[in-house]
Amino acid sequence: MAGVRKPLAPDMFDELCPSALSPFRLVDKWAPLIIMCLEDGPRRFSELRVPLHGITAKTLTQSLRGLQRDGLVTRTAYTEASPRVEYELTPLGRSVIKPMLTMCAWVSEHWDELLDAREAYERNTSQLDQAG
Repeated sequence: MAGVRKPLAPDMFDELCPSALSPFRLVDKWAPLIIMCLEDGPRRFSELRVPLHGITAKTLTQSLRGLQRDGLVTRTAYTEASPRVEYELTPLGRSVIKPMLTMCAWVSEHWDELLDAREAYERNTSQLDQAG
């Protein structure tokens, strides 16, 4: 029978589902970028702000805390003559670099298709807005 589909399970995303544990929230565009900034070793907050120049201090702090919570980044405070804090990838955080590079390669391969799809969507949305 065409058109009959199996219903979605109500517990498809129950709290024990691995997707609920995903450290990458689609709304946190900064987490993967922070991880790449930490790939070569520990960095201070101010160092991270250089390549991430579009991020606010508050958002960077929230993203770093989220990465710490998920066990991907450690925060070390040094109480020396000039106190400082450094952020560093944990072994778990390092393990996510390879999958991220795979995703970046996919995006690079499909870049034109992604841009075309976005432009088509924007054109269609704009036309609908003008008609309505």
